[in-house]
Amino acid sequence: MALILHSHPLASFCHKVLIALYETGVPFEARLVDLGDPAARAEFLKISPWGKMPVLVDDARGRTLFETSIIIEYLDRHYPAAQPLLPVEAEARLDVRLWDRVFDLYVQQPQQAAVVAVLKGRTEPEPEPEAVAALDKAYQQIELRMAGRTWAAGEGFSLADCAAAPALFYANCVSPIALRFPAVAAYFERLVARPSVARVLVEARPYLRFFPLKDRLEPRFLGEGPAA
Repeated sequence: MALILHSHPLASFCHKVLIALYETGVPFEARLVDLGDPAARAEFLKISPWGKMPVLVDDARGRTLFETSIIIEYLDRHYPAAQPLLPVEAEARLDVRLWDRVFDLYVQQPQQAAVVAVLKGRTEPEPEPEAVAALDKAYQQIELRMAGRTWAAGEGFSLADCAAAPALFYANCVSPIALRFPAVAAYFERLVARPSVARVLVEARPYLRFFPLKDRLEPRFLGEGPAA
């Protein structure tokens, strides 16, 4: 198969690219990366020098890519969805890229910092206040942005929404969104109802028990609620 995605079903940035792949509908082979296995890690570092996941290998075009936003732009160019993940018009593309950065830098990073703190035993069971404060600041800006909007940038689902879905999914465990930020909460519900996102979350379900903040996940995402 021409496209191979090296990833892990629990990793939030892997979710971002998987969502884009499912939006395009292009066939690909998923290869699970086990960084805990020394031999597997050594092999993975040959294609990802910094050890970052996911990595997309396109044998047909002789390309290997390992930054999520670049991977999705590559897919949009060479394996496009029926609805482009980046708009054609230059200013609209900038808007999509801007909000992709917002979710990666101001939502993903604080939630990952909180998870790492738990893993290292610096905080248990509550996330660090600094991470919660950073997320709440991001939520405030997203709340303003999403008032009256369906998707993060433009009229259709885009790269920015691919970034938003996993970022908000895990951030919700660090600083819950519902009630305080109704526009963000409504946006989150639209995201998790999207078939591409729902598929990624179902595939992640067997691995979510390993998530350090699993007790803060909503039961429906673990297959325990009525909407599972």
